[in-house]
Amino acid sequence: MVDNMHATLRLGATMQRDVEEYGRTAVLFGGNAAERDISLSSGKAVLDALRENGVDAEALDPKTDSLSVLEQFDRAFIVLHGRGGEDGTIQGYLETLGVAYTGSRVLGSAIAMDKIRSKQLWQAQAIPTPRFITCDANTDVEQCSLAFPVVVKPANEGSSLGMSKVDNIAALAAAIDLAAGFDSEILIEEWVRGMEYTVAILADTALPVIRIETTTQFYDYDAKYLRDDTRYRCPCGLSPEQEKELQELALDAFAAVSASGWGRVDIMVDHAGQAYLIEVNTVPGMTDHSLVPKAAKAAGLSFSELVLRILDTSFTGAHIDTSAGAMFVEHGVVNGL
Repeated sequence: MVDNMHATLRLGATMQRDVEEYGRTAVLFGGNAAERDISLSSGKAVLDALRENGVDAEALDPKTDSLSVLEQFDRAFIVLHGRGGEDGTIQGYLETLGVAYTGSRVLGSAIAMDKIRSKQLWQAQAIPTPRFITCDANTDVEQCSLAFPVVVKPANEGSSLGMSKVDNIAALAAAIDLAAGFDSEILIEEWVRGMEYTVAILADTALPVIRIETTTQFYDYDAKYLRDDTRYRCPCGLSPEQEKELQELALDAFAAVSASGWGRVDIMVDHAGQAYLIEVNTVPGMTDHSLVPKAAKAAGLSFSELVLRILDTSFTGAHIDTSAGAMFVEHGVVNGL
């Protein structure tokens, strides 16, 4: 477990860098994933904040711009949501170029994006998560062994896209068909009756917990980005001891999937007070509806300060130049050495 009192002290004590240290920074947003529109909004907010701070930041959209120009940058701020940006793909490319980048490394990004593998890792480490089964578009719904209601979701998708709450077996086939439109692997998970919480993580620190209240069946795409009647409670209404327990659980779950830098952990707490891990987001939204900026504000960080703290995660750990040329030089292959 992580002592969040010490984590909070570290957050407050972070030294501000000279803006020159960031060098030329690419802000990666947009992309080809289903969450492109949200990424465009998040990326513009991040780009504007970096420029307001004096960072030499430039926009780069993988859908319209050549990624080959990334080798001309010192670091990248990744604001690509979903596939291609949150699953280890762009992280691996940046590693190959030897360009520093924000957030989780390749492994943590790939695991956290995969809801099934995340849950399997949590189960192996006795971290509570709802019971689940996996299926695909050809699965016989009569074989579902879970008690209804259940949640059906694509294994590798975000923003609740392709996700459905199912109350009976008659509606299960349609929900599987919807999820199959987004992914070949599908997760069916027991529905947890209770309250939904989210814990933002920044540089190994759990920020104040937010309780989410929505008028829809669950916290779906509309509730996240379009509706104005979704309520975010911070303080979350838990006792200090209960809030600390959720923060520690979130940090454990984050570490279990090898995530790092910054992100968000979603948790359900049932009516008996039992918490269940739902998922980890390694590149959460940064729009005006987004949860990480709300949690940062509650912790005393403005959006502008938050963006710099996230950019600071590109300095964490020893960044190894894994480009082909660098590896050949290191092993004495170049010039017959």
